[in-house]
Amino acid sequence: MLTTHRTDDSKLTDWYYGVDRPLLFCVLLLILIGGVAAISTGSAMMVFKKWHWYHFILNMLPFYIVGFAGMVAVSMTNKKWVLWIAWANVIICTLLLALTKIMPCGTYGSERWVCFSGIKLMPSDILKPGFVMLSAWFITKMKECYGPDVFIKDAFQIKNHYNWWYYLVVVFFVLLILVLQPDYGTAILYCGVVGGLLIFAGLPKLWIGVGVAFMVVGGTFASLFEPHVHRRVMAFIAPLDPTSQVGRSINAIRQGGLFGMGDEASVTEKLPMAENDFVYAALVENYGAIGGCLLLVCCVYMIQRLITDARGARDPFVYYATLGVMLMFAIQISINLATTLHIMPPTGITFPFVSFGGSAFLSSCLMFGMVLAIIREDKWK
Repeated sequence: MLTTHRTDDSKLTDWYYGVDRPLLFCVLLLILIGGVAAISTGSAMMVFKKWHWYHFILNMLPFYIVGFAGMVAVSMTNKKWVLWIAWANVIICTLLLALTKIMPCGTYGSERWVCFSGIKLMPSDILKPGFVMLSAWFITKMKECYGPDVFIKDAFQIKNHYNWWYYLVVVFFVLLILVLQPDYGTAILYCGVVGGLLIFAGLPKLWIGVGVAFMVVGGTFASLFEPHVHRRVMAFIAPLDPTSQVGRSINAIRQGGLFGMGDEASVTEKLPMAENDFVYAALVENYGAIGGCLLLVCCVYMIQRLITDARGARDPFVYYATLGVMLMFAIQISINLATTLHIMPPTGITFPFVSFGGSAFLSSCLMFGMVLAIIREDKWK
């Protein structure tokens, strides 16, 4: 049998053969779909807002270039560099989160952004990769310090070098800022990731129940006393208005049929945030249920791939970090689809890599660059 051997031992070649190529190719496919969505929604907005068809794709092009290059560069590093980047990411973005309350830059009734020389950044989005990596690092350290049961009494003693209060203070601070912005959708996303990682770490069932009860009480309080949330909940409970944002989203999906409307798509022209929160509805109207299902198949495969990589990890940090990325990715997609399909009230959560938005795109690229790096190192070390 004729066998071939690699003769090129360059760093790029080692990276290509060591990286999780199926996961990387799926990310590239989502970026391509995001570009198609930007062109499609841009064409629709020619009628609705009198913009050029290339409005969104032109705005996203610098982010595509920087995000993809950054993802590849980070994926070539190792665990040590990933942790350094994660620490820098968390420190800077936590300070920027606090800045949203000191020097707010509001859009659509929410103070989620900070502005520098006309550039708007959303710290809660950019914080995601570092938050996931440091959560995984902290849980791993707790396991090393206390063994499999990291929820014993000693793990909460201030006198110990590693205890849960260091982590919980950061989590509570981030959630507090998100609630004050208000950005309940992102707060739910972070709670889901933290809760999922703690469950994987062995969180007792009693504490799981307490956490669920806390979220239910918090959600009920917000829906009753927070005007922004109350309006959305009441609109969700009421009969669906076909002229509302969600109503137009459902109509766009219905009109798309099996194969899509293509250039004849018309509902998207009047769908607010079609390029962002409701990009899935815009894609289905243009390319039909077949196109929408293929996108979901790609996402499900990525989730399955991350779970497989986590189960095969030898380093506990890689195990928790990969599961954290999986949770962040899966919960974000689930919330976005639930909003689009009228399963839950609108939350402002975007579709990773596909929705329009520079902060969210760069955050997703950085997060997957990090997880590709640690999976590659764990596989070949």
